[in-house]
Amino acid sequence: MSGWLKNLSLFDFPDDGGSPEIYRLLRRRIIVLMVLITVIPLFSMAMINSHQYRKTLRQEIVNPLLVLVSKSKHSMELFLAERLSVVSFVGSEHTFEELADQGNLNRIFHVMKQEFGGFVDLGLIDENGMQVSYVGPYDLEGRNYSEQPWFHEVCSRGAYISDVFMGFRRFPHIAMAVQRKIEGGKSWTLRATIDTHTIDELIASMRLDAKSDGFLVNKDGALQTATRNYGGVLDHFPVGLPSFSSEPNYTETTDSLGREVLVAYAYFQNSPFILVVVKPMGELFRSWRTLKGEIFYVFIAGVLIIVLVVFKLTGSLIHRLQESDERREAVFREVEHSHKLSSIGRLAAGVAHEINNPMAVINEKAGLMKDLIELDSDFKDKKKFLALTDAIINSVERCRSITHRLLGFARRMEPHIENLDINEVVSETLGFVEKEARYRNLDLRLQLADNLPEIASDRGQLQQVFLNLLSNAFAAVEDRGTISICTCDCGEVLAVSVEDNGCGMSEETLNRFYEPFFSTKKKGHGTGLGMFITYGIIKRLGGRIEAKSKEGQGTTVTVYLPKRLQAQQTG
Repeated sequence: MSGWLKNLSLFDFPDDGGSPEIYRLLRRRIIVLMVLITVIPLFSMAMINSHQYRKTLRQEIVNPLLVLVSKSKHSMELFLAERLSVVSFVGSEHTFEELADQGNLNRIFHVMKQEFGGFVDLGLIDENGMQVSYVGPYDLEGRNYSEQPWFHEVCSRGAYISDVFMGFRRFPHIAMAVQRKIEGGKSWTLRATIDTHTIDELIASMRLDAKSDGFLVNKDGALQTATRNYGGVLDHFPVGLPSFSSEPNYTETTDSLGREVLVAYAYFQNSPFILVVVKPMGELFRSWRTLKGEIFYVFIAGVLIIVLVVFKLTGSLIHRLQESDERREAVFREVEHSHKLSSIGRLAAGVAHEINNPMAVINEKAGLMKDLIELDSDFKDKKKFLALTDAIINSVERCRSITHRLLGFARRMEPHIENLDINEVVSETLGFVEKEARYRNLDLRLQLADNLPEIASDRGQLQQVFLNLLSNAFAAVEDRGTISICTCDCGEVLAVSVEDNGCGMSEETLNRFYEPFFSTKKKGHGTGLGMFITYGIIKRLGGRIEAKSKEGQGTTVTVYLPKRLQAQQTG
């Protein structure tokens, strides 16, 4: 897995030596990777759930609709089969002669109409297709049907149910006929017509909504009942016939109105009809659209939250990583700087020793010259030469004090605990900054308490502490500013304070005063390690440090040093 990740271009970075572009590139790539590995599963889950819900919803919608179509089809088939059975029963119970009698036929028709309803007329047709007797609203007696297709079909099949036709009175009818054979091979046909009012009632009983449609269509695509959206009786069904199925079935298509519709249908078994129910998909899947909208909003909200969290976490992570890299580089620079300082210290010690030797010779020679001049009472310009030798001796003493301070500063590289006069250490440290103070016209006020006891501590480390405090004070004040250095006895500890009237610090800055790599100096003028190192040195020496400051009023830093150093601290 790790090898696969390393091969990804997401983890290939240019070697720019810590350039900020690397962190921006790393952040972008981490964001892309985290968004992908979180959004893709979320998107997949949303798609799978929506597909499963749509599939389930479709079944919950389609199955009841198919059951409704099936029941309605059976009711209509039962209605037609019952009427056909009545006609067949009349043909079986009566002879040709009885039915040929107009009075008997009229009586039989009235019983049929009264008991079963829906019948429009009734007629007897002989084997040659001639209408022998007729009861109904039309004058059809004597009409010949021998050339009619339905007559040939009833002769071959024994029973027949026609498509819907308008008839002479221009309202829809359905014709049905049965054939009976008599002795001698002769036959006759009993034909009746029924209206479609009952079928319309059965369709209405399906209780379809206003935007849905239910109707009958024949196998030629002609409408057998009136529709809401697709025309009247005998108009062509514009959507097209659904494919044949022995069981109720459905299909999805687009109707002549441009709507996406679900077409549920059922083919009749013994008649040329197809029951069709058309429902707009929008009405069927209204709840699905609502849920899909909710899923979409939840998905978008989830993605936004994920992206926001990823941005926040990645930004924080990269920021911390960048800070960590910067601190690591700063530590490396500080270590390098420390090595340089160590080398400088050793060099200073060597230089100090080398300078001290000729200075000692100069001092001895100058002293000898002074003694000789003083012994010779007749020496010309005696006073002038004594002044010159005194100047030489004073310069040598000055060089000695400088080399003494260099040696003291160099020895800080190697911790050494000794009894120290704190006032002497402070005075020695001031020697390093006196020149800068004079150059900037700073008012250095030295207030050292008298009769302070000696303390056991490290001279070099204390010099570094005081030098850091003075350096910060010098950086905080303007030219001609004031810096006060005070020492005092506070019981079990000695206090050394450095006070300036510089720019001061805010409460927030003061809270971060001892943090590593935190600096208030201009960029390039400080590493941010001075107070951090100072704090560590004072802690190791068993003391403590306090800082007080106000913006615009100055800063006071006080170091408290124990008079006695504990054994565990010296180790």
